[in-house]
Amino acid sequence: MDFFNRLFVALTELHPTHPMFVHFPIALTGAAFLFVLLAYWRKSPALEQAAFANIVLASISTVAAGFTGYIDNINNYVGEAPNATMKIILAVTLFLLTAAISIVRYRNPEIFQKGNRLLYMASYGLSFAIALVLAFLGGVILYGF
Repeated sequence: MDFFNRLFVALTELHPTHPMFVHFPIALTGAAFLFVLLAYWRKSPALEQAAFANIVLASISTVAAGFTGYIDNINNYVGEAPNATMKIILAVTLFLLTAAISIVRYRNPEIFQKGNRLLYMASYGLSFAIALVLAFLGGVILYGF
């Protein structure tokens, strides 16, 4: 039982929670972009559906990563982490973009076959690029620049 108590304290009080959540939006936007590119190349509806599933999960995980990042900024940096304002702006932008992609695709399942494919794919690429910039700025907080 002591192990579980120590684990609970480590997860809730000792270690910051943001690092446990932050990698999901990065990986999911990257996977979504890869799948949509593969869907275009292979003309595969199944790969486009995989891209859609990943972008939906990226949208949800962006909320978790943003919330934990905001809390960790307050707890560990007294709200003064380097580039915090820019990270908040980019995180909100990433959420809005991934949510918009998800909603548009949900309402129009044929968008990849009948819509503007290049704009659709570019939105996936932009979401991944924003996630990478957020990752870089997170590294700046820890390691400097």
